[in-house]
Amino acid sequence: MVKPIGVFDSGVGGTSIWKEVAKMLPLESTIYLADSANAPYGEKSKEEILQLSIKNTEFLLNRGCKLIVVACNTATTNAIDYLRDNYSVPFIGIEPAIKPAALQTKTKKVGVLATKGTLSSSLFHNTSKLYAEGITVLEQEGKGLVKLIESGDIESDEMKTLLKQFLDPMLEQDIDCLVLGCTHYPYLIPVLKQLLPPNITIIDSGEAVARQTKAVLEHNSLLAQENNVPTHIFYSNKEIDVLKQLVNAPTAQISFLVF
Repeated sequence: MVKPIGVFDSGVGGTSIWKEVAKMLPLESTIYLADSANAPYGEKSKEEILQLSIKNTEFLLNRGCKLIVVACNTATTNAIDYLRDNYSVPFIGIEPAIKPAALQTKTKKVGVLATKGTLSSSLFHNTSKLYAEGITVLEQEGKGLVKLIESGDIESDEMKTLLKQFLDPMLEQDIDCLVLGCTHYPYLIPVLKQLLPPNITIIDSGEAVARQTKAVLEHNSLLAQENNVPTHIFYSNKEIDVLKQLVNAPTAQISFLVF
């Protein structure tokens, strides 16, 4: 039996990462765990995030996963070091794409929209220090955004009002790049494009994470072979309607389960 790639997130947002991984590695089977009952992680304590990340990891390992993508910025920044130290499978983490933003900005001002748990983490500050020398990084907590996305209210008036409230101060400071520092936020790109001037570049981590996943599988000789027929299982501990809607991939090889 070909072992699957495991992916977990605090909810449905990590499907934005799953899509990139599935696109880049079409022969791989996957198991996705949406811990929607505990979303959002960004407002929890470091200890709570760590315990949830351990629980999610063991759920995926018990189902035979050969590699785990921590498809949650908050879980990556608060738990990935522990997970790597305590489990033998490779882990791929997510961190805000400060480096590409720093390379692209002309105004030398970059906005980061992320959760409180990511913005307050040492990994985020170390990444900013490492790649953003001479660049002003304007941080904005996206409080309330994850809950709206989890409810499927992506294009609601409430969402647009919140986003305007978060974006306007950054625009006044002349940012020309906006980093999406939460895997839920790529689902907001159509709305963000309505609200942002056309000169603003929106940057997320999805493709880079997929590339890294492929590289680690190759390095560890874990890639699925040409004859593998991939299957994809999505688990959620809450209702699965929004999850189905976002995955939007009708195929016999995909199943959705509530646990």
